[in-house]
Formats: sequence, C-alpha cells, structure tokens
Amino acid sequence: MAVQVKGQVLDVRRAGSYHVLSLTAPGIADSVRPGHFITVGIGGEESSMVLRRAFAIHQVQSRGVYGGTLDIVIGVHGKGTQWLVDRRRHDPIDIVGPLGRPFVLPKEAVSTVLVGGGYGSAPLFMLAEQLRERGCRVDVVLGAATEEKLFGALELKRLASTLTITTDDGSMGHRGRVTDVIGGVMDASDTAVVYACGPMPMLQRVAQIASSRQAYSQCAVEEAMACGIGVCMTCVLPVIGEDGVTRMLRSCTEGPVFRGDRVRWTDVGTVPPDTLGAPTAGGH
Repeated sequence: MAVQVKGQVLDVRRAGSYHVLSLTAPGIADSVRPGHFITVGIGGEESSMVLRRAFAIHQVQSRGVYGGTLDIVIGVHGKGTQWLVDRRRHDPIDIVGPLGRPFVLPKEAVSTVLVGGGYGSAPLFMLAEQLRERGCRVDVVLGAATEEKLFGALELKRLASTLTITTDDGSMGHRGRVTDVIGGVMDASDTAVVYACGPMPMLQRVAQIASSRQAYSQCAVEEAMACGIGVCMTCVLPVIGEDGVTRMLRSCTEGPVFRGDRVRWTDVGTVPPDTLGAPTAGGH
C-alpha cells in the first residue's frame, strides 16, 4: 500500500550528469521492491508547480536512525528537477510511495540480463542484488550517449558476472547502442529473462531481441506521469492481455513494468482501433 509521508533531504550528491538524492521515507522503504517508484511534491506548499514528479527508486535502507531512507536519481530537465537538486540537508520533502508494479523475480535460479539506458539503470541495482540472492546469474548491459551520462557502472560491475558498456560516441566501452551487443551477451550466457529500463525505442528493440531468442522480457517504461496514482490517464499505452485483447493500461498502476512481448510498441501514443473500448469510425 502506498503512503504519503513528510520526509527530509539527507544528502544531494553529483554522479556524472545526474544527482542522487537521499531522502528519509519512514513507512515506505520497508515495502519497496525493485521497479517501484515514488512521486515527489515540487516547489513547496506555496508553489505553482502543482504536478508531482515520478522517480524510480534506486536504493533503500529500511532501518536506521531515520526509520527508512531511499535514494532517487535525477536528471535536471526543467524548473521542477532543478528545484529538487537545489535542496539542502533537512529540507522537507513530500513523498508518495511505493507506487507501481515492480519487476517479477524468477522462482528458480536462471540466467538474466539487465539492460539500462542512461539513468534508467537506477532501479537495476536492487534488482541485481535480489537476483543474486536467488542464485541467478546476472549480466549487465549499460548504454548512454556519452561516458558522463552512464550511471553506476562501477557499482554494477561488482554485482554482475559481466558488465558490457556502450556509448553513442565511443567515449567508453563499445561505440554504439545496447541493442547492438545484447544479443551476444544473451547467447554467451543462455539468458532466460531480460530486465530493461530506459527510453522507449530501446525497450522496444530489447523486447524484440529477447523474443527472437525465446527469452522472457520485463520492461520498465518511461512514460510521462502527471498524477502517479492512476487518475489522470496521461500515461496509458496499448498492452495485449492474457486473453489476446488489447487494453489501454496505465503505466503508473498497471506498470511501469510490463512484459516486453505484450506492449504494442509501434502503437504507443495512439489508441489502436482494435483496443477494447476504442471509439469506432462512426464515433459510437
């Protein structure tokens, strides 16, 4: 169950192109699973920035003097995220979480590949730790435009059997994209499950590559979320159900993690005509 708490900023630290915020979050940290996210109030109580911002949970500490803390990774893209990274120790922060449907962990010890694009790698740290605890092999593929826009490569290297890095400009690792190398990584370890988080075009291609190798994929989508609790319907995307019927599902409640082979990637941003409840050509 999600709760709303008044937390505090414990620390703001720079990590390449990003910032990591550590927040007190009593009542939230204990129930976090990899893939969950939180929403954060922006600008304080008198702010005109009424929309909350959604952030994947990077790490949690469920015990300690603060009764539970969590870390989020922020890329500054506007006034709201700039306000967040300008916070100082003990500044108050309004948090709702944990939200969304997290990654599903395999029941047996299998070989897995974790794929992160940019700071989409943030939720993969907890995931890698929990997969290893279950005896799973964990290989990690990270990609970004430049070396500075990679997140957490050193720490993930310690958690993974292998770490493969790609950058668009070749400043670190292989020149190119994660989708150029993921097939080879999967073949080398006989991968059964692929977990991915990052830009939508990356997720689409990762899901295709996984399916072509009869592997199961779980993708944490990056859709804009205005409310984060399933009310506003701004984050819907077409997903095929177990019954073969396409429905418009909310990323914030039915996601953000979806089976990669069930998302109709090429139709994201539209309501396909065969979707359950879609308007007909005559408007009825």
